[in-house]
Amino acid sequence: MRVWAVANQKGGVGKTTTSIALAGLLAEAGKRVVVVDLDPHGSMTSYFGQDPDTLEHSSFDLFLNKGVVPDGLPGQLLLPTSDERISLLPSSTALATLERQSPGQSGLGLVIARSLAQLWQDFDYAIIDSPPLLGVLMVNALAASQQLAIPVQTEFLAVKGLERMVNTLAMINRSRKVPLPYTIVPTLFDRRTQASMSTLKLLRDSYPEHVWNAFIPVDTRLRDASRAGLTPSQFDNKSRGVLAYRALLKHLLTEQLVGQVA
Repeated sequence: MRVWAVANQKGGVGKTTTSIALAGLLAEAGKRVVVVDLDPHGSMTSYFGQDPDTLEHSSFDLFLNKGVVPDGLPGQLLLPTSDERISLLPSSTALATLERQSPGQSGLGLVIARSLAQLWQDFDYAIIDSPPLLGVLMVNALAASQQLAIPVQTEFLAVKGLERMVNTLAMINRSRKVPLPYTIVPTLFDRRTQASMSTLKLLRDSYPEHVWNAFIPVDTRLRDASRAGLTPSQFDNKSRGVLAYRALLKHLLTEQLVGQVA
């Protein structure tokens, strides 16, 4: 299993859309994918028609045993999605209560890594939709991952969020054997606006090693797909957004190969 996280310390940058678009394209290629919603807002869970406010069981259950994950529990929590190859480990609003605990003291920092270890043979890919806060949940997402995508909306304030995210990553990498490779993904790009154009240039100048050389455009078809509860590629395989995500997936798979060789 390959584990990818999608994270940024700023919300509204296309995190959930990116997670689901990549999962949909991997499933289309015949891969078995588990998507893990670690955001207490539960956008990914809602996307697939579940209600994070009323779900009785969710990824929160994994954190209730002092860092130990009971045998078989991760598999019991999985829910179906619009694609038979994609399973959802849902979020619930109860996850927000975990953020008051420190991952170091509570021994909860590796719960997701341990949970995915139980699902290792059942899936080819895991994609984790991380919360926008630095706390127990983001630490879990990054600790479990082998690769990170950081979506960044192409507007000035989002660049400040990216600085925080890169600092967080530097801190987390100090406790990892191998630093977590990351790709910055410019999202919600609109070439008609000066803000989008100048932010894209700023990103490329500031992080030349890490910024993906293309971008995800503003595309109403992505929003329509979420309303329909379908992955973007299920909804409209030829939309501009899906074509861009297809190129992004190709890039991430190439980066993955480079990482394995290194």
